[in-house]
Amino acid sequence: MLALVFPGQGSQYVGMGKDLYENFKVAKEVFEKASDKLSLDMKKLCFESDDVHLTVNAQPAILTVSTAAHEVLKIEKNITPSYVAGHSLGEYSALVASGSIDFEDAVWAVRKRGEFTQEAVPLGVGGMAAVLGLPDEDVDKICEDASTEEAHVSPANYNSIGQVVISGVKYAVEKAAELAKKAGAKRVVLLDVSAPFHSKLMTSAVDKMKNVLDSVNFFDFKVPMITNFDAKIFNDKMKIKNLLLDQLISPVLWHQSVNYLHKNLGVNQFIEVGPKNVLSGLIKRIAKDCSVANFGEKADLEKI
Repeated sequence: MLALVFPGQGSQYVGMGKDLYENFKVAKEVFEKASDKLSLDMKKLCFESDDVHLTVNAQPAILTVSTAAHEVLKIEKNITPSYVAGHSLGEYSALVASGSIDFEDAVWAVRKRGEFTQEAVPLGVGGMAAVLGLPDEDVDKICEDASTEEAHVSPANYNSIGQVVISGVKYAVEKAAELAKKAGAKRVVLLDVSAPFHSKLMTSAVDKMKNVLDSVNFFDFKVPMITNFDAKIFNDKMKIKNLLLDQLISPVLWHQSVNYLHKNLGVNQFIEVGPKNVLSGLIKRIAKDCSVANFGEKADLEKI
């Protein structure tokens, strides 16, 4: 049984999608749709510009490359998954792949999502850190201990066993990082990010995204999705808007989602669709007996 998974922010790089664009007509069409919808040159942004790393650009760019790759997979390999999932931003790519949202609506929505998450907190106020080598519950407790009413820090991504990213007010994140080191973490890495994603500090982005998502049409799922929010099956088009709002301020339950797909639903094959192979690396650690591949360039087709 196969699941397709879609990467989130941080997977972007200059040159991503170029190989697909030049070799597959359907990929080129996806780039052109994105450019027309956003009134920007998505090809130039992805292939040539360091600006692709800015949150406001990275989010629609990753969605575009992921969707282009998915369209190529459908045609070249005739692949139909049993389930889809995405990491944070990647949930929008997963929704496109599931047939529950049109690509043009999704790329416009994530452009706005990038703007609103960037604007939610002044630069320098928020922070994130990766804590390696501690159980989830220990990191949960450390975040509680480091938080005050004025400065909150909480888990943002449960990426794999022993890898939790925390997010919140910068000095609370730094305090939690120190506590994690004292508790025996193998490593704690302060992340170079522009905003404290998946924390309460994103509340203003939720309010603004409500208006954006109100104007989007959602459709019945052709393929069910496993969500970041509760790591369970999701296929109710009436609740998509709430899901996309909740995920902005809730942690990404990634290893829980992969485990649910594997152990509860019988998935034994994963293909990461989009730039890089970050999720593939995580899945290999979470579900060690599964087949894992990634597709973001033409050469990857031979491995699938």
